[in-house]
Amino acid sequence: MKKKWSKPKWVSLLFISLSLYLQLSQSRPTDQDNEEFATSRTFRGEASDMPEVHCSRERSKAAWKVIEEYLMPYVEKERYQIPRSCRLHPDDDLYRDQEQHKVRIDVYEWQCGYCKKRFYEEKFLDKHFDNRHHNLLNVSHSRCLADVCGALHCDVAMGAAPHKTKCNPAAAARNKHMCEGLADSCFPINQGPSANRLHEFFLRQFCDALTCSGRRKPFSQGRRKKRMSISYIVISVLTLMLLLLYYTYLYIYRSGIKRGTQELKRVSLTQSGRKKKPS
Repeated sequence: MKKKWSKPKWVSLLFISLSLYLQLSQSRPTDQDNEEFATSRTFRGEASDMPEVHCSRERSKAAWKVIEEYLMPYVEKERYQIPRSCRLHPDDDLYRDQEQHKVRIDVYEWQCGYCKKRFYEEKFLDKHFDNRHHNLLNVSHSRCLADVCGALHCDVAMGAAPHKTKCNPAAAARNKHMCEGLADSCFPINQGPSANRLHEFFLRQFCDALTCSGRRKPFSQGRRKKRMSISYIVISVLTLMLLLLYYTYLYIYRSGIKRGTQELKRVSLTQSGRKKKPS
């Protein structure tokens, strides 16, 4: 007689076989896991080789905004070339190259100029620069523009309210000393009349307000607007003229259609009235 296996033994054997198979499959790494591990290991290795940067991107952007709006228009008016030794020189900004590789396509669309990847907000593009293009920072020849924020009133440009915080006389004195040093190095008074005028302007525009007295306000000389180019003015005028012609044509066209419709209604009403007369 053949020996028959009972049903409980078959079930237990099948369960044991499945459990062993699952354990073996989970313990064996897949190709994707190996690839991810190698990628993360390579990225960590590359990141460890790069020098660590301690420079605030936001404050550097605020400092450059102040320079661009409250200083450079006056420098351009004097046709003065800022020396390379000046800390306000564009080539001395650590993030200047990355900022120039930002492409704003639309209100909610930014593009990386290096790899053409797109983002919804500028802050995500900044994170992308930090993660993917950190190696493009010129750490050896550039410096952190945020270090001169104390002299350039970056807190005012960033919308902060310095009057709500208590003024520190020692910090104000350090910032004023740094501000006067920037005026001396960027606009040496022995470099001619333009440099002399800009030196005096820099002291009035930035340095005089660096006290705890509160008598002087930052940017007391105001903001000088850049002149619009002739091509921009011509294009704007032509665009307005084309829009005026377009809407004039649209108005005449719609008025003609409306008038024609009224004439057709009048003719149809006249004809229907004639047909209803008794014979």
